[in-house]
Amino acid sequence: MTRPVRPSDSSVECTYLVMPPDTNVLGNCFGGCILGWMDVAAGIAAWRHCKNPAVTVAIDNIHFAEAIHLGDVVVVKAQVDFTGKTSMEIGISVDVDDVRNRVRKHCLDGFFTFVALDDSGKPTEVTPVVPETLEEKARYWAAELRRKQRKGLK
Repeated sequence: MTRPVRPSDSSVECTYLVMPPDTNVLGNCFGGCILGWMDVAAGIAAWRHCKNPAVTVAIDNIHFAEAIHLGDVVVVKAQVDFTGKTSMEIGISVDVDDVRNRVRKHCLDGFFTFVALDDSGKPTEVTPVVPETLEEKARYWAAELRRKQRKGLK
């Protein structure tokens, strides 16, 4: 029997430095660049959870609340919040780390859905995630609700 997989077992933190090719003429980081960083972190979290390659199938609730600028240190955190039969919802948080003042500014959140693949590239079952803390349980229930809304279920 396999042991339960907790959300923290898939936890990922990636750090990036915003360089000139990542920015527009205003010095703001391209949204597509940030989404790419989020997708990489989510993919690693999915892989850690299911021990298989996984692919992005949906992106939900992206709102750029704060701009990210040239020279910013960006911290992307991701973890599996919910699992279906072959899919996983990964919650992602993006912050800017002010290294001089040791303060983080929250910039955006998002939710990526991944499907695990077997060796032939077909969807394969994933081990259920088992939330333990109140925060993990809240994230699980919210993810379950988003999943039902995506599928048109009640």
